[in-house]
Amino acid sequence: MFIHKKIESIEAMPQKAGKGVAMKMLLSPEESPNFAMRNFTIEAGGHMPLHTNIIEHEQFVLGGRAKVTIGDAVFEANAGDILLIPANVAHAYETLGNETYSFLCLVPKAEDCITLI
Repeated sequence: MFIHKKIESIEAMPQKAGKGVAMKMLLSPEESPNFAMRNFTIEAGGHMPLHTNIIEHEQFVLGGRAKVTIGDAVFEANAGDILLIPANVAHAYETLGNETYSFLCLVPKAEDCITLI
């Protein structure tokens, strides 16, 4: 079985944590055998607070710039950057400039628990 979709047809769901954060579920855990694929956007002036997940995250930055915190590291992430966030490591995002920060986020098909710090 294969799936073919257009990103424009997927509704962006506002996220409660942070400011200006939305998520599109590109491939849900029900649709994909091993991973879920999501597209997160954080509007200019927005942020996602420091939090942990019990599952790892693989991310690819599509556009914009953000100050990203992963554990003790703080750096600027830009389009084309690839990030691996290990399970249970605190991470946060704060947009830089006047563009929306957008990234693909793949996570294993497993139970997750998010803890805000």
